[in-house]
Amino acid sequence: MADITLLKQLCELCGISGREHKVADVIIKEISPYATTLQKDALGNIIAFKKGVKEPAVRLMLSAHMDEVGLMVTYIGENGLLKFAEVGGIDRRILCAKPVLINGVIPGVIGAKPIHLLEGDERGKSVPVSDMYIDIGAKDKEEAEKYVSPGDSITFDAGFHSDRETIISRALDDRAGCAILIDMIKEELPYDMTFVFCVQEEVGLRGSATAAYTVDPQAALVVETTTAGDIAGVEPNRQVCHVGQGPVLSFMDHRTIYDKPYFDLAMQIAKEQNIPCQTKQAVAGGNDAGAIHTTRGGVRTMAVSVACRYLHGPASLIAEQDYHDTERLVRELAIRMAAGEGTL
Repeated sequence: MADITLLKQLCELCGISGREHKVADVIIKEISPYATTLQKDALGNIIAFKKGVKEPAVRLMLSAHMDEVGLMVTYIGENGLLKFAEVGGIDRRILCAKPVLINGVIPGVIGAKPIHLLEGDERGKSVPVSDMYIDIGAKDKEEAEKYVSPGDSITFDAGFHSDRETIISRALDDRAGCAILIDMIKEELPYDMTFVFCVQEEVGLRGSATAAYTVDPQAALVVETTTAGDIAGVEPNRQVCHVGQGPVLSFMDHRTIYDKPYFDLAMQIAKEQNIPCQTKQAVAGGNDAGAIHTTRGGVRTMAVSVACRYLHGPASLIAEQDYHDTERLVRELAIRMAAGEGTL
């Protein structure tokens, strides 16, 4: 069963796109005793090969990304306030007043003009990022520069809570996928498999493109989280997927039309093993499959995701059972793909 303690450890690490080294260090420490070979490429992707009981009929790559959305310091004002840029897609409406950590240690809060000073139409509009700042309590630029510099990474400051059969944390996208793959590497596998922990997914699927070129797989299985819109005010046909209803299978998103035989195979496995399962009922978003499936001569690709509310926000929410069921489905699907099932 997927390790909640490991997931907590991964989620509490700071690792925005391009600054994933702390996450990578922990993953390498966890998998080094179990991987047959292990390398870290120039971008920072971790590529781990695990020897199985026998050679596979299909060379399979499993992928999850290490990075999370966040912010980056761009400028320090004379008043000691910090300007910032977004790293990855973030809902700007929710930024004001959120606590943050700079380089994982310096606390701050995102601020803007106080509401009682807003005039006219300003009160009904979301604040643009250009009008926001981060306050670390410095009295001026000189004091702020003792602690921060342009280019420093900024993550949301949120705890990890696993109560009442749910998990609430930042960075569940995609530390949940990373934890699932780590668990698999620690097990005996019936077939050889390659596991990739990618960088810079949130800013354009960059790490997966280079990693897939290096690995040169015949098939790929991406393990992700995906947006669940099962909340108040969202019409049923736009809710995409539901927390608590099992792993999510994608047939199409904005970057990928997924391999139909593998999609059907995943559905068949879920039915055979009584794993609750649902389809992503919208063509939206994208993940590392978008880069992987067009690598070299093409890679047959499938994605299995954990339904996640408030994706790309300061904190998100998943069901603990969905997390465990996703690992069950991913493990069996990977074995059957490597065995050559789901042929065209």
